[in-house]
Amino acid sequence: MAKRIVLVTGSLAEPRVQRIADELNDAELEPIVANVGVKVAALMTSDIVERRLKLPDGADRVIMPGRFRGDLERLSDHFGTRFERGPEEIADLPEYLGHTARKIDLSEQDVTIFGEIVDATLLTPQEIVERARKYRADGADVIDLGCLPDSPFPHLEEAIAALHADGAKVSVDSFSAEELSRATRAGADYLFSLSEKTIAIADEGPAIPILVSAGAADMDSLDRVIDMMIAKGKPYYADPILDPIHYGFTASVARYYDLRKRRPDIPILMGIGNVTELTDADTTGINAILMGMCSELHITAVLAVQVSPHCRTAIKEFDRARREYFAARKVDALPQGFGQGLMALRDRKGFASTPSEIKALAGEIRDRNYRIEVAEDGVHIYNRDGHHVADDPFKLYPKLELGTDVAHAFYLGVETGRAEIAYRLGKRYTQDEPLPFGVVAEVPGAINDAHAMKFKEAGSTFTKDKSGKDKE
Repeated sequence: MAKRIVLVTGSLAEPRVQRIADELNDAELEPIVANVGVKVAALMTSDIVERRLKLPDGADRVIMPGRFRGDLERLSDHFGTRFERGPEEIADLPEYLGHTARKIDLSEQDVTIFGEIVDATLLTPQEIVERARKYRADGADVIDLGCLPDSPFPHLEEAIAALHADGAKVSVDSFSAEELSRATRAGADYLFSLSEKTIAIADEGPAIPILVSAGAADMDSLDRVIDMMIAKGKPYYADPILDPIHYGFTASVARYYDLRKRRPDIPILMGIGNVTELTDADTTGINAILMGMCSELHITAVLAVQVSPHCRTAIKEFDRARREYFAARKVDALPQGFGQGLMALRDRKGFASTPSEIKALAGEIRDRNYRIEVAEDGVHIYNRDGHHVADDPFKLYPKLELGTDVAHAFYLGVETGRAEIAYRLGKRYTQDEPLPFGVVAEVPGAINDAHAMKFKEAGSTFTKDKSGKDKE
């Protein structure tokens, strides 16, 4: 028997909600649209709903608009039926109704992130600690101290002690055997990078080595040093080295695959900087692909660097990627629909309404407040006096009646500017809310509340004006 779901809405949105309800109606789902008799559903109160809503017999659940501010628990008790807050955009109802049973937990992950401070030799211990705190806040589990060639590091031991005192785990990355020896004797937790020629340093202290080949792409050499550590019965990571694009990238990917195929149980680390730092491309997409390799090959550690300005959120991006991919793999799913933390430039569904839907809604407006929406044909702005569409806010401005209200003009400038960015990129635009750019430029609620369907504070359009009256 089909589940009967009531979709509560207002008169302005009713046609769009009804169209979606008709599309969803099948043998398993019977959506019924209930108009409570207000124009804007977001302005409904619990009292209004209790007085005006007439539920059909046999309703299994009631979906309120995403911006509804009322008490869901109170309504559930009053009507004896479960009330819940749905998505903020009507266009998202199909997905919401199809996926509400999947609870997404992004608290788990299985990849250790090493965040490298590449210029550690040039920083004081306190400066290193301050940088490390930012990296750890972004998701780094281990702080890697990068040692520069021909740059003395007399305060190496002091830096390790300062990081440990601040609660951080420490690795040291150096081409100098002398610096690596000093590091493990000072209590470093990990060492980058030991080969069969320098593996004896692993016996000088507690640091866990990251193993590399003695020569470029010499997998036989890497195998030999792995076997040495296995014989010692000590922990390690193996790193076949990810090379830059056009300098052996594809062959290096094959090395990771080959190593995992031959040795299914060993711990492997991947350094991502050669690809993220040395490619002029947004790092969110690069890190998504590299995390896909890590997820499939069970690579359990990565070394991330943030030298180039375009890589300044690499650690945060990989932290998000490891959590989304873990959650997806746990339920045997594609990495889709797990918060969209890596969807910085575009959204999977960029436009919430079609031009015809906006036109129909604009024809019903009877007040002077401007509504702004984005569709495939441009930025729409409308009120009772007119409906205008353009791909540039400067084309819209002459058509707006603003009088001498400077504050309102500023507000509309900000909102139409946001709307233009959304239109150009194909992102979801919602009036009075900042554009979401994933973890690259987080805004309140854009990431942490991605699946919580939590209610957000009212924006400028729905707050009181200077006279104290509610704005619609």
